[in-house]
Amino acid sequence: MATEKRLSSSRKHNLKSCMLGVAKELLDAEAVVKVEERERFLLENCPPLELPHSKEELLELCTKLHQQIDGREEEKYGIEFKLNLVVNEVRDLNIKIVDLRGKFKKPKLKKVRMSADAMLKALLGSKHTVNMDLRSNLKQVKKEVKEEDKQLRDVGDWRKNIEDKSDRKKMFDS
Repeated sequence: MATEKRLSSSRKHNLKSCMLGVAKELLDAEAVVKVEERERFLLENCPPLELPHSKEELLELCTKLHQQIDGREEEKYGIEFKLNLVVNEVRDLNIKIVDLRGKFKKPKLKKVRMSADAMLKALLGSKHTVNMDLRSNLKQVKKEVKEEDKQLRDVGDWRKNIEDKSDRKKMFDS
């Protein structure tokens, strides 16, 4: 690499300008060819219009033009139909390719710490105020305490039972 000669900046600039000049000439030549092709196509398919002087000849010309338009429209719809078939076939083949490759792997999602209020606000927009305090809408119910439940709670208190048993144990020890 060290033995290779480097181009000077003026030489590079000169080569770039030459390349751009050649490219411009090629583009101009291509544009001229396109214009010539278009003119040739129009001469072949659209002869110059000669308007007849009588009404019958004018009606014949109109019917002839309508028949030509109908033919072109049929060609257009045929080409569009073939195009749609090809597009659908390509889509089906792409689906088959994806199926052959295997199932999609779901990407790992990042955990986002967001309260339910903030999430609903983000989804519904800031105009909607959402309150997730569900307990505030609940009906208040007073709890009735039965006497049987009180007795069961008193008897079921395990601390008292332990204290009683510890007194009995002292009696047997002495």
